[in-house]
Amino acid sequence: MWERYVNFKRPQVSQTTVARDYARYRSHIAKLPSRSLTQAIHIRNYLIANSSPNTAKRVLTNLSSCCDWAQKSGMVSENPFDGMSAEIKLPKSSPDDMDIDPFSREERDAIIVAFANDRYYHYYTPLVKFLFFTGCRPSEAIALQWKHIDDFVHFEQAVTFSEDGLALKKGLKTQEKRRFRINRQLSEILAGVRTEDVKKDDYIFPSPEGKFIDFNNFRNRAWKSILKKAEIPYRKLYQTRHTFITLCLEAGIDAKDVARLVGNSPEVIYRHYAGNKRDLQVPEL
Repeated sequence: MWERYVNFKRPQVSQTTVARDYARYRSHIAKLPSRSLTQAIHIRNYLIANSSPNTAKRVLTNLSSCCDWAQKSGMVSENPFDGMSAEIKLPKSSPDDMDIDPFSREERDAIIVAFANDRYYHYYTPLVKFLFFTGCRPSEAIALQWKHIDDFVHFEQAVTFSEDGLALKKGLKTQEKRRFRINRQLSEILAGVRTEDVKKDDYIFPSPEGKFIDFNNFRNRAWKSILKKAEIPYRKLYQTRHTFITLCLEAGIDAKDVARLVGNSPEVIYRHYAGNKRDLQVPEL
């Protein structure tokens, strides 16, 4: 029933949702002690006992959605999971729960130097610098082609996960496109990777094999290795974006302008970044 539900939803959702999220729920279903709808309560109790409240709630929500669809399709007479997810109360989140843990300027520079000096992973130095100095999402960086470069970097597509592997999609996470003016730092980064025979459809940051960079593989091999070598506590690669935003705010750039640069709303910048700036000084009023 789940497989038929996924096939129904496939044209309505993104490739990433099918390949990553729906596959994750399929994996949870495979591990259940029973897959009979008559054992819904047993399934709920198993999920609560063997997973986090958030995971249990998500799985039950999706099982309920699946059964709603099956009921409307005439496959089942009722939805035994109806209302179960609402019974699971999640702890209230706070600003401290946000996964925003930026690198300091010194840590950022140490990471770049460590990549540049590494025997195996120096190839990725321009990409790492580009992420730190633009605050773009990794999925946006690896989708960039030379046709997207003039006086600005034009972000208008991203690489996502699909059932067939990494795939290119038009548009960005929160907007159709945005542009980022090229300054001296970016100009030097791009000049360093541009070859004489470059074509406009060539990707700026391909893998060593000329394909899309698989960031799961990059994170597990290069990123973790370099942070360990630089003796810097591990943080996710996405923290390059958080670092750029934080340093922009600390440099006095208005939150509304930072939002334009990175493709977030000013509300997100104010709520999650401006209120959590490091070394906040209390003024003498």
